[in-house]
Amino acid sequence: MFSFIKQYTEKIEGANMYAMFSLLVFVIFFIVLLIAVKKMSKKKIDILSALPFDDSEIINSNSK
Repeated sequence: MFSFIKQYTEKIEGANMYAMFSLLVFVIFFIVLLIAVKKMSKKKIDILSALPFDDSEIINSNSK
């Protein structure tokens, strides 16, 4: 299967360009994500970290 994909992409002109573009999008996404996390306030981080253990709100999926 991989050999078929490799042969197919070699026939496409600029296939290397697609790989570089996808790598660039991937890196930019995680850089933006890292900056957003670094700028997040300590209070917000504490709230989000305790969220899975918060028992104050019980969700009942059977009630409509």
